[in-house]
Amino acid sequence: MTGMTANRAKARPARRGAPGAPRRLIYLSLTAVAFFSAIPLYYSVVVASRDNAALAEVPPPLVPGGNFFANVARVFDTVPFGLALANSVLVSGSIALSVMFFSTLAGFAFAKLRFRGRNALLLLTVATMMVPTQLGIIPLYMLMVKLEWTGTMYALIVPAMVSAFGVFFMTQYLSRALPTELLEAGRVDGCTTWGLFWHVVVPVARPAAAVLGMLTFMSAWNDYFWPLVVLTPENPTVQVALSTLAAGYVNDYVLGLTGTALGTLPLVIVFGLLGKQIIGGIMQGAVKG
Repeated sequence: MTGMTANRAKARPARRGAPGAPRRLIYLSLTAVAFFSAIPLYYSVVVASRDNAALAEVPPPLVPGGNFFANVARVFDTVPFGLALANSVLVSGSIALSVMFFSTLAGFAFAKLRFRGRNALLLLTVATMMVPTQLGIIPLYMLMVKLEWTGTMYALIVPAMVSAFGVFFMTQYLSRALPTELLEAGRVDGCTTWGLFWHVVVPVARPAAAVLGMLTFMSAWNDYFWPLVVLTPENPTVQVALSTLAAGYVNDYVLGLTGTALGTLPLVIVFGLLGKQIIGGIMQGAVKG
């Protein structure tokens, strides 16, 4: 018996150390994916810090040069890039906050409230995701003309204040993460439906709402077609300003990539500041669920 116990004790460290190799493989794979994903952004910074002659060098330059700030000044002299950055921050932030609020509110109603036609309305909402966005451009533009919103930020913010994807996403999340017993306990304590939403639903929905807000912010920031249709070159967003930089007879690749690097930098900063909080919120919500 003593020999068998000793053999088992010797075998335990080997069992604990066995998952080490798969974990190292996972970390190596993630590191490789992150490295190759960062190469385009890094090379944009390299080109943005040089002149057009550097693009013809063989092998291509891999180290940033000393012309970055001069190229940045050229970008701001060519297009109103500062105004474009401010407009994109305003539009993307407003849309992200609005989608988070209305999608959580609608998701709570579809997931936990009982009313006539609930399933039909949810099905209709999901069905709108199958309609191409381009089909609604003409009637939407005509509506913006009647409202006299063309050339303003209202034309970008108001039509995107709620999304079918956000409603479906929050409905699916709340149907699993929000216990019905928690709502019943709140009603016993005298909470109204609006009170349940603020004091019970919102804390539970915070991890998913953070992810939805990040995805919505990135989508609104990268939107190009609708801002190009409804805005003027004097009052652009970042994507419209970048298209203006590339609209000359001779393509100035350094100027275009400098603008691209400047337009991507806010997304990197936002994700760097909020990424850990979003991932931590997801893990906290998973443990609570």
